[in-house]
Formats: sequence, structure tokens, C-alpha cells
Amino acid sequence: MQRRYRLILDLQLFSQEKTEPATPRRRQEARKKGQVASSQEIPSAFVLLFAFLGFLMLGGYYRDRLYRLFGESFESGLTAELTADSLGRFVSHWMTEIALLLLPIFAIAVIVGIASNLFQFGWLFTFEPIKPSLRNISPIQGVKRLFSSRALVEFAKSILKLLIVGLMVYVTISGEMDSIVLLDQATPEQILSFAASLTLSLGIKIAVLLVVLALLDFLYNKYMHEKSLRMSKQDIKEEHKKLEGDPLIKSRIREKQRRMAIMRMMQEVPKADVVITNPTHYAVALRYDAAEMDAPVVVAKGIDYLALRIREVAKEHGVTIMENKPLARALYERTEVGQTIPVDLFQAVAEVLAYIYRLKGRIRTS
Repeated sequence: MQRRYRLILDLQLFSQEKTEPATPRRRQEARKKGQVASSQEIPSAFVLLFAFLGFLMLGGYYRDRLYRLFGESFESGLTAELTADSLGRFVSHWMTEIALLLLPIFAIAVIVGIASNLFQFGWLFTFEPIKPSLRNISPIQGVKRLFSSRALVEFAKSILKLLIVGLMVYVTISGEMDSIVLLDQATPEQILSFAASLTLSLGIKIAVLLVVLALLDFLYNKYMHEKSLRMSKQDIKEEHKKLEGDPLIKSRIREKQRRMAIMRMMQEVPKADVVITNPTHYAVALRYDAAEMDAPVVVAKGIDYLALRIREVAKEHGVTIMENKPLARALYERTEVGQTIPVDLFQAVAEVLAYIYRLKGRIRTS
């Protein structure tokens, strides 16, 4: 007995283990809450990379803008008479030049930031992550987050990035030490050109490494996201019940609908002209009104117990019951309640109705 209880307990615990992939509904609900696989490193790394590539491609543009910004300032600004109007023009000129200088970088940052997020999880607009919650300001939850495994992973990533960036800076500058030593003999323009070239080279190398780390971080976050969405077998069963309805409740609803349909069908039996039987297994009630119908209509049918109830109701209301085994079986199998009889059965049913009308002394012609 103890072994049996232990087995049942093990099965229950196994059913609660989250071993199953998330269902589409679970994924959709998580997405509505803003829970998607993403890495914050992806946008920043790609923005940094494309910003340096933008500096590299737009080097002439930035050189001209910087010369215009500082050249005009030193040439005309220092000798101009300082008045309120000249100061206003000077400030306006500087602000315009700085805006034109930064505009390409801002445009690159916005476009790449949006594109990198679309790459990770597509278009998503939700306010769920920023909704106020007491859980977010709870000191206990804050301490848990501070010493959680995810916090340790983030700390390890930060250390790794610092080490890689530091190593890249050291290697790059060490390789250029001979050129750096000779800068004391270079002109200011040569010094600026060398510094810009070294900065761009170093920035692109660092950005590429950060992109690689960001992609690895995205894959890790995607794995953790999939793991967090996993469901147990019991969770899947509960979700199926919510979507499809509880099987017990559905069976009760179907049973109630079936009973209501039988009650409505029994109310139509007294209006029938004849009930054709098998005689015990099948019963089909037919009604025909030449003024309203093109052909006889099946108003009730049933087998076994239901056939017995149809015969009983027919007897109570004086409806004629006629035994015709082949016709009863054919009508039951080939028609539904409320439908007219098949064309190939017209002759057989017409003979039955004619016989019934003769019995009642109501010979009708159609």
C-alpha cells in the first residue's frame, strides 16, 4: 500500500514538473505582458557599431563641419564687436552647427535602436512592464533580485566586457606606440588625423566584440525565456479545459440539449399522421399537409427506448401506428428530424398515407 501511495505521489509530482514547451496561448499571454526574449546589449552594441561606421563613412562631412564651427568662430568671432545682436547670432550659429553635427548620429541611433528591437521580438506595444506594482518596490524582492542568479550573470557579463574592452585598448595602443612616439614631430593636422583614425579603428573593433557578446547574451536570454515559459502537463490540461471547456460540463450541456431536443420532438408526435415502426427497434413519425408541404416531413424518430416513447405518445393521441420494417429503417437512416423524405421513398410513403386516410375515411387527393 505504501508503495502504491509513493507511486501516486511521484506521478503527481511529475505532472507538476515544468517539462513541456509553452503552448501558443501561453506565449501570447506572456507577449501581452511584455515578457519576450530580448537583450539590452543588442541595441547598445549595434548603435555603437553603426555610430562608428557612420563616423567612418561621413568623415569628410564631420571634418568640414568642425572646421566651419571652429574656423569661423576664431576668424570672425574674436574680432567682432560684442553686442546683444552679435552674441545672439553667434549662439544661434553654434547651436545650428552642433545640431547638424549631431543629427546623423542621432538618426543612426534611433533607426538602429528600433531595428534591433524589431529583430529581437518584432513589433510590440504594451504598458504592462511599466505598470506600478508593490512588488517592484518591495525591499525583500529587491534583495532577492540583487543576489539572484540573473544578477550574478549580469555582473559576470559586465566584468567580461570590461576585460575585453581593456584588452582591446591595450593591444591596439601597444601596436601604435611607434607612431604615438613620433607625434611630437607631427603637425596639428597630422595629430588630429592620427587620433581620429586610431579612435575609429579602436571603436569599430570594440563595437564588433560587443555585438558578438550581445548576440550570445540574446541567445542566453532566449533560452532562459523559453525555460521560464515551460509548462507542466497539469498546466496544459488546465489550459485545455479553459479553451475547450470542462469535459464534464460539456457532456452535461450536451445531455441537457439532447433532452430538450427530445422533448420538442415528442411535442410534435401528436401532430403526426402516422408512425412507421420496425416494430420494436425503430419508430419514425411523419406528417403531411398538402396545402403547406411539398412532401411528407419527419417530425420525430428514434430507436429502442426512444422508439417506445414515440409509440406510447402516438397511442395516447390516437396517431396511427403502422409496421413496415424496411421503410422504417430506411427513413431512420436517411432522414433527420424536420427534413422531407427522400424522393425514392415517395411511393412507399404515399401508399402508407393513402391507407391511413382510407382508414380514417379522409381520402385526400394531391
